[in-house]
Amino acid sequence: MNTNKIKTSCLINNYNYAEFLSEAVNSALNQTVKFDEIIIVDDASTDNSAEVIAKFAQENNVKYILKEKNQGQLSSFNEAFLAATGDIIFFLDADDIYEPQYLETTLNFYDRRNECDFIFCAYKKFGSVEGTFQNYEVDLDLGYSVIRTLCTGEWIGSITSTLSIRKEIIKKILPIPDIEDWRVRADDCLVWGASLVGAKKFYISKPLVRYRIHQTNQYHNKKFLDTDKNYEYKRFWKRNSLFNYIMQKNNLSLPSLLAFTCLNEIKTIPCLNIQDFISYFKIIFLFEHNFYWKIKGVILLFSYLLKILITGKFKIS
Repeated sequence: MNTNKIKTSCLINNYNYAEFLSEAVNSALNQTVKFDEIIIVDDASTDNSAEVIAKFAQENNVKYILKEKNQGQLSSFNEAFLAATGDIIFFLDADDIYEPQYLETTLNFYDRRNECDFIFCAYKKFGSVEGTFQNYEVDLDLGYSVIRTLCTGEWIGSITSTLSIRKEIIKKILPIPDIEDWRVRADDCLVWGASLVGAKKFYISKPLVRYRIHQTNQYHNKKFLDTDKNYEYKRFWKRNSLFNYIMQKNNLSLPSLLAFTCLNEIKTIPCLNIQDFISYFKIIFLFEHNFYWKIKGVILLFSYLLKILITGKFKIS
């Protein structure tokens, strides 16, 4: 593997996680292949996070940004991205931990598959809950998902600390101005945004990240659902606003012949499963306005299904 030509940035976002921060930063520092830069963004913590960060910066090659005002996770992503110089950007929440071979394994994957723009991996839960979470049992090329995400809001990715993205993809997404919409769950912006701007996504089935479960873990404990019963409804409109922003920023629009584009997009997925097929069938049936192409698209989709059933590239799962 030739990793010398690929510069890597690890972006660590922190808010009041001083008790966990050292483990997170050390896990980034102690990789079998070293990050070219590590940038910590502290979102105006009220604990002793600033002291912990200053110590790391003094003893190691770690950059940091101490924000004066608490503005949430997306704001921290924006700040870290603007400071990053890497070709591939890795994200780490300050309460999570990288396995020692995370970077080496992921870079190997990028090196083998030059068309790869976005990788997420399996992870192990630890803390108050234990277990391994795998989206799929094997490594997978997930193809492109522009139409799938735009029409149905499909979320093809995982938690923040499992994500890495090429910078040319991220600069089409970040910075995003609507920081109040995404004070939490800002990884949605990365996952949805990457799909919309045409990232080719891949999945690594090996658990390379440890995801800490604890009382203040916002995502796992769904505390925002307890405080706001209309959270999911509001999230739909936030998603809609996000999609509009990214589409306008990149001069993108829904194609006139949706069925034709769907047929091309589904062919970028080397190993289809039943959910993939159902998603594209629904899109053609519900969103294609041209009646001729609606019928033709459905026929061609089933023809393609028959073809891959014969070749054994279809999974019933």
